[in-house]
Amino acid sequence: MRSPVAAVLLLLAAACSRSTAPDTAVGTLEIVEVNVGPLQAARAVRVLVTEGDVVKAGDTLAVFSTPTLTSAMAQADARAAAAEDAAQELARGARPAEIARAEKEVQVAEADAARTAADLARLEPLAARGDVSRATLDAARAAAQGTAARRDAAREALRLVREGARTERRQAAAAEARGARAAAEGVRAAANDLVLVSPVDGVVSSRNVEPGEVLAAGQSAVTVAQPSRPWARIYVSQFVLPRLKAGDTLTAHLDGDTTTFRGRVTAIATRAEFTPRVALTEQEREDLLFGVKVEFDGTGDRLRAGVPITVTLPKAR
Repeated sequence: MRSPVAAVLLLLAAACSRSTAPDTAVGTLEIVEVNVGPLQAARAVRVLVTEGDVVKAGDTLAVFSTPTLTSAMAQADARAAAAEDAAQELARGARPAEIARAEKEVQVAEADAARTAADLARLEPLAARGDVSRATLDAARAAAQGTAARRDAAREALRLVREGARTERRQAAAAEARGARAAAEGVRAAANDLVLVSPVDGVVSSRNVEPGEVLAAGQSAVTVAQPSRPWARIYVSQFVLPRLKAGDTLTAHLDGDTTTFRGRVTAIATRAEFTPRVALTEQEREDLLFGVKVEFDGTGDRLRAGVPITVTLPKAR
């Protein structure tokens, strides 16, 4: 059984341990890097930058190409132009010459119908008196019916020519034209993606391809680093963790440098990096470490990747 004195000593040791939690934490500086590469397998034609070059957002880094790019663009543009012409033709309706031809056909059909109707009317009294045969009358009646049907058909054809294509057909042609244009824009966008541009301001930290080499889709051709966004990940114990929250401002310094740098806590880990199997003793509890990401203000070239930086932690309240 533990004596009261021993229990007091353990409590004092625990209090001292918590009160002597470190006031600083050391991390290694990192910078944000962006890998830029083609979205499809392609061959490098030109690489316009080398390591150490300063680039701005939108600057061209490299140009890639694919063997079928030119023909694919030409085919897509041709299909889009043909679909657009067809849709416009249906939207405009019939040409004046087509309408005039349909009107002439109606006039001819009406004349034939009028002539055969007159012939039938002349033969009917004669057939009633027996002056003409029944066969002649039937032939005249059939001719009149046939020319009347052709007249009605010509009139309907003229109406359709004047009215133009049906709404459904015009809508279908317009939709087909939009689809063809979208396909052409997709091919052109794929071609534009083969011209790699820098998405950010920064410095080329790695040139990963040379002209003539083939890269797979998503493979990095150029890596652009952002020195203006240095950051470090420090590790603090569970006793320091309650003093920190996202958005807190911390100060830091480099080894052998008296300059004070300001950083902002941007992320705190929700899980301990190291968890002992049985965390019972005070020493084992101190081994519970949580990662804290600290981003620093852009300070030129003072904060370089790979350099240790010491961050001052807030005091216990």
